[in-house]
Parts: sequence; C-alpha cells; structure tokens
Amino acid sequence: MTDRRGGVGSTGGVRGDLKQRVKTARKRTSSQTRWLERQLNDPYVARAKREGYRSRAAFKLIEIDERYKLLKPGQRVVDLGAAPGGWSQVAARVVGETGRVVGIDLLPIEPMAGVEFITLDFLDDDAPKQLTELLGGPADLVLSDMAANTIGHKKTDHLRIIGLAETAAEFAREVLAPGGAYLAKVLQGGTEGELLANLKRDFAVVRHVKPSASRADSSELYVLATGYRGALGRGVAPEA
Repeated sequence: MTDRRGGVGSTGGVRGDLKQRVKTARKRTSSQTRWLERQLNDPYVARAKREGYRSRAAFKLIEIDERYKLLKPGQRVVDLGAAPGGWSQVAARVVGETGRVVGIDLLPIEPMAGVEFITLDFLDDDAPKQLTELLGGPADLVLSDMAANTIGHKKTDHLRIIGLAETAAEFAREVLAPGGAYLAKVLQGGTEGELLANLKRDFAVVRHVKPSASRADSSELYVLATGYRGALGRGVAPEA
C-alpha cells in the first residue's frame, strides 16, 4: 500500500547523514545530551518527519509486516500503549476504511484519521469487553510496543518488560479471534520460558524478530505469535 509520500511498504532509503554533535547545555545532563545527539543523528527519526509518521517506531512495524504480512485490509487491530501513535498510523493505512484500529494508552493521544484512541488501562477488568465493542468483534491482531521504565539493572529491567509482555499476551487471548496474531516488545536474550511455552501452546507459530529499525545499541527484540488457536484450542470449555 502506498501513501502520497511514496509508500508504507518499504524501509529502504535510510541514509546516514553527517553526524551532528550537541554541546552540553548548562541545564542538560550528559545523558540527556547523548539522547538528543542520538535523535538528531538517527536516520529513522529524520525519515519519520519527512514521511509524516508520528514516531520512528513506525518503521519497525513496517519492516515486520513486510516480512510476515501481518496487516491486511479489513482487519480489526488493537494497539496497546499506543502513544504517540506510530504503530496505529501504520495499521490504519493498511486496514483501510473497511478495517478498525483502536489504540489504548494511559495518556491521551492526539486524534488521528482512521484510529480510535481511548484513554484506558488495558489491565482493567472491563477492558477486553470495551475493546471488542469498539472493534465490532474480536481482534485479528494485537500489537504492543510498550516498554517498562528501566532502572539500569539488566535483570530487573528484563523481568519488567517480560511482565508487560505476559500481561499483554493474556489480554490478547481475551480479545483475539481464532487465527489472530500477537506482536510484542521483549528484550534481547528472548522471552522467559513460561511466556514462550504459553505462547507456543496457544499459537501455531512463535518466533523472535529484530527489525533493522531497532537501534543497533538497543537490546530490544519482538516476539511474534501467529495462528491463535482460540479458547477451544487451549482446552478451555465453552460457557454453558
């Protein structure tokens, strides 16, 4: 699918420009200066601005979709932790007017054509019901690019983000239609054994994905589970 800027469907054309350096300002810490310098020199940040995407993260989903064909016209898609809306934007451009995209976040998100953003904690007991009603039925795809707040302790940070992936996966099980898919951020080194085992039980195929749009110095990784078996496929008896 293409847009007026030349295409959702390609991650090519990213070049390294001349590196910009940022002097440390009086009220800016060294870590803040490094972050700003990295942003200014990140080709995906520049490309996101040129092509009208809300974040560089859009290119991660574009690349994963190019490889595994997750997004299709007419799908119902849930984007967990959607702010600022980059993944929702990519999804909306592919599913089109016949599809439905709902983005959830704890913070309000600026409105976007083709997406319904709601301020909601997806852990709320009534969240799956609300989402299914907004989508007009069960979801075909649940996305989660959420990242837990890090403290710099590798093991603790890993456990936190795995915890998010586990809760997002449990939410996905409640809203996905049979055959649906789940994509979530984890950290390098793969998923914890229990999460991986549960995903393999509930989905036909489970794999790890590292898109090139992820920064080279980042330990981020994505777990992709496709072919959801549904409640009956998990051995859960239907309600009477």
